Amino acid sequence: MPDAPGSREQVEQLLDRIDTVDVHTNAICTLHPDALGQAEARDTEAAEGRSRGPLHGVPVLVKDNVDTHDLPTTAGSLALADVPNPTKDAALVQRLREAGMVVLGKTNLSEWANIRDGLSTSGWSAYGGLTRNPYGLNRSAGGSSSGSGAAVAAGQARFAIGTETDGSITCPAAFNGVVGIKPTVGLVPTDGVVPISRSQDAPGPMATSVRDAATLLTVLTGDGTDYAAHAVDGRLAGKRIGVPRKIYWGYSAHADTAAERAVGLLAAEGAEIVDGTDLLSMEDAGWEDELLVLLAELRSGLADYLATRPGDVPRTLEEVVAFNKQHADRELEYFGQFHFERALDGPAVGSEEYVAARARCVKAGRDEGIDAVLREHDLDALVTPSYAPAVPIDLVNAEHHPGACTQPAAMAGYPLVTVPSGLAGGLPVAVSFWGTAGSEATLVQIAHGYEAARNRVAGPLPAPTFPTFV
Repeated sequence: MPDAPGSREQVEQLLDRIDTVDVHTNAICTLHPDALGQAEARDTEAAEGRSRGPLHGVPVLVKDNVDTHDLPTTAGSLALADVPNPTKDAALVQRLREAGMVVLGKTNLSEWANIRDGLSTSGWSAYGGLTRNPYGLNRSAGGSSSGSGAAVAAGQARFAIGTETDGSITCPAAFNGVVGIKPTVGLVPTDGVVPISRSQDAPGPMATSVRDAATLLTVLTGDGTDYAAHAVDGRLAGKRIGVPRKIYWGYSAHADTAAERAVGLLAAEGAEIVDGTDLLSMEDAGWEDELLVLLAELRSGLADYLATRPGDVPRTLEEVVAFNKQHADRELEYFGQFHFERALDGPAVGSEEYVAARARCVKAGRDEGIDAVLREHDLDALVTPSYAPAVPIDLVNAEHHPGACTQPAAMAGYPLVTVPSGLAGGLPVAVSFWGTAGSEATLVQIAHGYEAARNRVAGPLPAPTFPTFV
């Protein structure tokens, strides 16, 4: 067998691919000017027998809300453009470099990770423009890790970093037909990541397969666990997997059909499928408590982050709001900043309102939600459709998603692993596996088993062809 390509060859191939397809996806907002230099250094190390691990010399794309000392970090906002780079790498980027990975560039995102306004268009930022879905260029790439999902799907990199607060890895993974892992909150450090919520933010890997995503998760966590070692065949027999059909099924016939096929494959591989595992605690959970928590944590957390940035940048959320008003022709061209403005007037972290809302979120999503259902039915995991197929891009009217699977895990701070399940009308659909805190190894095992069964029956997801309309 021929030797695997060296790091320089990998980077050259990807740069050629990016030059060809990013005109369609607009997934990458910044390319590293010395990517080839990084690759040559890694090749030299490998030739001297100093490989740093399985991802040595492998290129990776990083979402543009994660600090890099040698590239801009903008969160998609003009307020953080044309200013000095962060003074140091985010902790997770340090781990990527220590593992020998080549930082190829930064990916576009929904501006400020999609927390600015409830009527936003996913995948748009004033700095990076509009990211498009390679399976249908008129379709959303999801958010907020839009560029990371679209780039992996389009073959612009095998590996990318996303961040999730509520759906921001899961949604673009599902829409773009890639694997995404949203880890347990705290498993991957958020130091140097532009924050929304200290209680819900979780950076994680996006990749072309479960094993690849698990390999990258191993690097990101740095906890000594080899997650890829759990991506092995033949481990589904005896796994008890719950199907919470109420709320999290039934909003999309396309998503349901693909998820039913997935459940059938899991059962055929020996998993025990358990129906009647609904999260009754979520029936009245709504969005207001979670939003109150997010906005309170945003207000204080963003100020703490902005204090770390050199140069003439806003230092508070109030100053960001003022900047957007001063640059409304570009920043507020398509939608406003209602959530930002509400955060300025809303309850603060530590207030009675905040403490009560956070307690209700934890109770509904975790204590009487995921953990209660897993315990009551002696389950290893839950499985649901992830999202309906990607919605059309609309820069005029509010974006509408008929349903999603992410809120309980978001409020609980728990992991999700999202895996493509097929195409529906030419667009990817996916399933997500849910678990309790720290259950990533089990979820990787189940997700890989499903992916392997899907590949045996139907083959991998077809590559995107960049049609202009679907």
